[in-house]
Order: sequence, then C-alpha cells, then structure tokens
Amino acid sequence: MIRVLLLSFVLCVVHGSGKPTEKKDRVHHEEPLSQLEHNDEKNYDYDHEAFLGQKEAKSFDQLPPEEGKRRLGLIVDKMDENKDGFISEEELKVWIKNAQRKHIYESVEHQWKDFDLNGDGQISWDEYKNVTYGSFLEDPQTDIEYNYPRMIARDERRFKVADTNKDMIADKQEFTAFLHPEEHEHMKDIVVQETIEDIDKNEDGYIDLNEYIGDMYPLEEGEEEPEWVASERQQFLEFRDKNNDGKMDKEETLDWILPSDYDHAEAEAKHLLYESDSNKDGKLTKEEILDNSEVFVGSQVTEFGQALLRHDEF
Repeated sequence: MIRVLLLSFVLCVVHGSGKPTEKKDRVHHEEPLSQLEHNDEKNYDYDHEAFLGQKEAKSFDQLPPEEGKRRLGLIVDKMDENKDGFISEEELKVWIKNAQRKHIYESVEHQWKDFDLNGDGQISWDEYKNVTYGSFLEDPQTDIEYNYPRMIARDERRFKVADTNKDMIADKQEFTAFLHPEEHEHMKDIVVQETIEDIDKNEDGYIDLNEYIGDMYPLEEGEEEPEWVASERQQFLEFRDKNNDGKMDKEETLDWILPSDYDHAEAEAKHLLYESDSNKDGKLTKEEILDNSEVFVGSQVTEFGQALLRHDEF
C-alpha cells in the first residue's frame, strides 16, 4: 500500500482548512512552551511545563517532594552535556527546546518500526521508498491520480539533505529532520524550495501575487472573495515582497514561512537562570537547581503519585 501519510507531496508546514472561507496557512508556528499564563506571583506552573513538557509536568505534580527532587537531580545530570558540573544558559535552552519538541520525537518513534524493516536501528532510503511507494513500484499503472515519480524524486531529494553523512541511511536524528524539516536549520533551504514548487504555477522560480493569493484561497469564477483576501494582498505588497519586484524570491519566502520570531526557549532559560542562580555567576549548579526545585517542577502527595514512583524511566 502506498503511504502518502508522510508529508511527501504537500509540505508538513502546510495545513489547509476544509472551510471555503478560511485560508491555507504555510507559516510555521513554533509550539508554545505552555498554554498557561506565565505569572510567577501566583505559581510556577508555566515554568514547570516549559521545563518538562506538559505530560511530564503533570506527572511531577503527583509526586512526593522528595521523589520530585530525586528525579529533578537525574534530569540535571542529563542536562549537563559537557559534564563540567554546571548547567549553562545554553544547556537550559537546549533542554527546554527538546521538551517543546517532544511530540515530534514521539511521532518519529511511532513510525520508526514501520520503516526499519530489517530492525538494524536505521532506515535506508530503499526501506523508506519501498514502504511508502511499494504498490506503485510493483505496478506503476495502479494509480494515475498522483504523480508518484515526482513525489519519489522529491522525497529522495529531501532524504539526501537530511542524510548528513551521505550514506543514504538515516539514523533517528536524520529521519526526524526528514519528517520535520521545518524544525532543523540545515533543512530550511529544502523547505523553501518545496514551498515555492507547490505555489509557483508558472514555474519561473518565484511566487507572484496571484500565485500567493491563489494558494491561500483558490477563487472560483464569479465567487466573491472573503474580506481577509484583500488584507493578504496588502501584506504581500507591503511586507512579503521586500524588494518590490512583484514576486517573492527564496529569501523572501524563507522570511514568510519560517519567520525569525522571539525565541521563547531562550527567554525561559534566562528566566530560570535568573530565578535560581544564587551566586549570580551566570550558571547553575545542581545544588542551586535542587534548592529552587519549586521553580522547575511541582510536587504533591497523592496515591497516584506513589504509583508513579515505579515509572521505569526514573
């Protein structure tokens, strides 16, 4: 069976709506650190979710204080990547970003066994291709609804960019970059290229105003366009097309779909450092973090919390 589930033909950055008056949104929006209000005068719940991720924060909320501190100590050991005995702002930021992207890693884990056919802990291009396009490869005439040769070529091109050591075999990190290119710096060019190819109907390598609007809202003949279309047209003219040449090039497309927004993980790392750095030396010791454990994790004694003590990860 051909598996088109994997963002092959339509970039994963894009998720259109079925409602006729709503626009397709190609802009990549960073996952929020937490949906909660950030108000430390009330509680540190926002910081807990930012530091641990929502699911893990809820688990910690059910633990006795002593067990919560013990587990936090294990996390500190994991955060200290260079093993110098301190947690830097950068190490904090990396940890928070990983918590923010936990849903991505879980998605990759969920799909991994489907593609690692020989169980060697890696996924070759041939394994991915055979699982995803097996039916078409066996009988190229079985389906003419999709341009499968183009889709295979496009996937292979992306796979090669994600495959940093160029052996056409992906480890977990490389396969994650393949499935979620918008989350990886070295994949940005391919994200932009695929986006332009999707929208560029006249194939001149650019996105003009009509292509930009047509991708967001394909207007039927005689149909009245929604009010937001005029606003988007103005956005294109005033902000998207920065050099005013009537079209978006690769750089302008990058600024549109992967904007350099405020870095929430960096801001949260600075905040946690400020709250816990007792001697103000710009880095945290394990002792400083454990002494300020309430900033990082929650805890309370419940029967459910006792059950969680048996969690294998800790």
